[in-house]
Amino acid sequence: SNQDQTGENIGERAACFVVCDGIAGLPGGDVAAELARNSIISRFNGDKHLNAQEIPDYIQQANRAILSEQQAVQDYRRMGTTLVSLFIDRDYKLAYWAHAGDSRLYLFRRGWLSHVTTDHSLIQQMKDAGHQTDNINSNLLYLALGIENGGPEASYSDVVPVEDGDVFLLCTDGFWHGVSEEQMKQSLHMVNTPQEWLTLMQQLIQKNSESEGSAQDNYTAVAVWMGNPQDTTLLHTLSDAAQFFPVLD
Repeated sequence: SNQDQTGENIGERAACFVVCDGIAGLPGGDVAAELARNSIISRFNGDKHLNAQEIPDYIQQANRAILSEQQAVQDYRRMGTTLVSLFIDRDYKLAYWAHAGDSRLYLFRRGWLSHVTTDHSLIQQMKDAGHQTDNINSNLLYLALGIENGGPEASYSDVVPVEDGDVFLLCTDGFWHGVSEEQMKQSLHMVNTPQEWLTLMQQLIQKNSESEGSAQDNYTAVAVWMGNPQDTTLLHTLSDAAQFFPVLD
């Protein structure tokens, strides 16, 4: 089942975007994802100036909502969810983000990858330590909402000034497993709208899955483009473009 949830709250002065992926294998992943999404989106007021100091409060409230439901419903006592959230101050053109688990945020500037979140997963820890990860389950997380381990509930970015043409991608692991960072960048150079970009990447994910003969995980993504996107929509070479189109005999 697809346990992903997305939400947005766009006001005159600020905006918020959320993507959650309920942790599979235990009951209630979809409930945890929905609780987290609803908690953040309902508390956020986009018609007020964004106060970055409130962002941890949004995440902590979402985490507490999940922990409370765990206590209330026995079947949900181990439920949890990943989270990636983007907050934009439209007055001062500033961005902040928070994430927990292996859902990611990417920032492309002038068509090139500028930032990407670091997964809270065992396999990422082992990669960072220089260990082999060939037989490690990529779904093992050490941090997510609903995991009460006495540590932080999420990681938070520094403030990042945004520019016209900046592009954000918030996505679950099923999405970034299916399309590489290079393919994200190349496809971005070929489109004129966020929806075109997502559609092109979706086609590529399906194509890659079919060629590998493997079952495709559920995937969800939200694209956020800032201002005028002309700096992101430059097709570089025909050879880069060829992988996105069917081969004609």
